[in-house]
Amino acid sequence: MPDSVEAPRLAVPTPETIRRAANLIRAGELVIVPTETVYGVAARADVPEALARLYAAKGRDAAKRVTYFAGGIDAVDATGVRMDAVAARLAAAFWPGPLTMILQNAQGGWDGFRVPAHPVALAWLREMDFLPAVTSANRSGQPPALTAPEAWAALTPQVALALDAGPAPGGKASTVVKVEPGGWILLRAGPISSAELAAAAGVAAQS
Repeated sequence: MPDSVEAPRLAVPTPETIRRAANLIRAGELVIVPTETVYGVAARADVPEALARLYAAKGRDAAKRVTYFAGGIDAVDATGVRMDAVAARLAAAFWPGPLTMILQNAQGGWDGFRVPAHPVALAWLREMDFLPAVTSANRSGQPPALTAPEAWAALTPQVALALDAGPAPGGKASTVVKVEPGGWILLRAGPISSAELAAAAGVAAQS
């Protein structure tokens, strides 16, 4: 079956379907993927039409940024973002895991990055030589999807494929922090507490 999907569907993760999901992202399609927190929907970030489809599927404000998923810290470093000592300590403590870090990019702007701790997501990321844009697989303003069928129902027909790995084990969206020079700011509470973040970062959150 060609990678330009004619019959969108849910699929049990296998080496073949994981590879297919990566090929679909590469071709500019949308794919639903499992993570350890909630289900996500992904697009190729450097294809404007794919990003537009992602925002349209979610009904998301185009001013809101999406997160880049990476298979490891090295892949984040390779983008040229500013990984200071605080960011490095947080990454060492919580990646792979339910932490999204907003880091300053080489152009002076800010981008979000996460290394998920789900084996299917990591296997999928290893199939690509770029970082896909990922956001929660639900309509904006609605609760996050904890199963592939929930995500599928919320986002079809725009999505080409959903990898169904069963219920998301975490059930709560990732903790989000913004790392600024010498410190960090908690932007969204999640599975990792402020106390855990402060202990790992070596500095308390900025107000």
